[in-house]
Amino acid sequence: MDTTYYPNRPILLVDDEEQFLFSASFALMSEGINHVRKCHDSREVMSILSKEDFSVVVLDMLMPGLSGRDLLPLILGEFPELPVTVVTAENKVEIAVECMRTGAYDFLLKPVSRTRLVATVLRGIEISELRRENLRLKDRLLSHTLEQPEAFSGIITQDRSMYSIFQYVEAIARTNLPVLITGETGVGKELIAAAIHKVSGREGAFVPVNVAELNDHLFADTLFGHRKGAYTGADSSRKGLIERASNGTLFLDEIGDLRMESQVKLLRLLQEGKYYQLGADIPKASNARTVVSTNRDIQFLRNTESFRKDLYFRLQTHHIHLPPLRERAGDIPLLASHFIDEVAESLGKSIPAAPPELFSLLVKHRFPGNIRELQGMVLDAVSRHKGGSLSIQSFQEKINYKSSDSSGNGESAENVFADGLSTLPQLPSLKATEQLMIDEALKRANGNQTVAAKILGMSRQALHNRLARARSSANDV
Repeated sequence: MDTTYYPNRPILLVDDEEQFLFSASFALMSEGINHVRKCHDSREVMSILSKEDFSVVVLDMLMPGLSGRDLLPLILGEFPELPVTVVTAENKVEIAVECMRTGAYDFLLKPVSRTRLVATVLRGIEISELRRENLRLKDRLLSHTLEQPEAFSGIITQDRSMYSIFQYVEAIARTNLPVLITGETGVGKELIAAAIHKVSGREGAFVPVNVAELNDHLFADTLFGHRKGAYTGADSSRKGLIERASNGTLFLDEIGDLRMESQVKLLRLLQEGKYYQLGADIPKASNARTVVSTNRDIQFLRNTESFRKDLYFRLQTHHIHLPPLRERAGDIPLLASHFIDEVAESLGKSIPAAPPELFSLLVKHRFPGNIRELQGMVLDAVSRHKGGSLSIQSFQEKINYKSSDSSGNGESAENVFADGLSTLPQLPSLKATEQLMIDEALKRANGNQTVAAKILGMSRQALHNRLARARSSANDV
């Protein structure tokens, strides 16, 4: 079985003491950091660094030939983005200050504790990944192109803000850091999570799980698995989903609904890369990338203390917010056409032609259910389609129902209009009010009288007559 290395780019340990190199590498590997190089001759370091990319360098200060104090500025001068932590047996403040001023990111005193070494190296890996991501993101934004457009082929869009998100995904996808995806229900958060996995190049599986309905026990059992006899009914051992996601991506949907006890377990997993199966007292290491999503206001949850602040800050290192469909209205005709073709093919029907007024109707709808709502509308309409052009009746029924049912905040449109009238110092005439309503309906329908008439709740002929009277009155003046 092939060994999976973590991190992707190795750690370089530099010390003239073989015992330190052995104990340090053993400590790191026992904690899952198994991609380690050792160097006992400081004079070879620059040559080693020139031949291979490294995540972190752990550098001893006192070495024969070329001391760490002399080597540190050489490394940072040639590789300024490479995190270097220094190690010394001399407990002198001035040495630590000098190293930090030169550019070292941390300072360790011998004998180095195992816990301190591992924590320092993990932080260095994170710093290294963030620095490289910033460089990649700058390159992506300047190039205005995508390296792997095929990874986003399942996301139908022509919106520029979505392409900016794709570029951001390409910049962050290859790291091990978690990603938080936010956005309303139905905007395509799982599609973005899957794209992150595709771009990452990870060989393992993409494993999605909705955590909203999982209590603490089910969360631990589902993700981490259990040992035989861990609880009543556990007649055999079972691997958790995180093991299925080994060297892949674990996608946790609806993270905003995760219970507090489970949040603690998730935080430990993200911080330490370890988890405990139910009934086990020895931790397992995980190299799965974690991507989470929520349709809730996670900052509000954090401020109201229903979501742990430390977990929030850990998750939002990389944050992708997907815009609602109403903010990318130019995609609505594109998506509607795609869904019409897709649904017709799945039902074995010929693809119906979409009348122009359908798109005019759809782009004016606010789509509180976003892409999922549009997909449902198309599925219903194509299922009922008998022949000829696609009827817009079922779309009108759903849109009119939603419009009369809610104006977006639980109030009917009539109530909102009445509340607005109550604030006016003087009421407009009925004739002026009618003309204002007609003008607004035509504006929302992009000039399409059939759609405007439906918005106003009248026949197309009645609207046509009112417009003709208005033109006649204007000519008489």
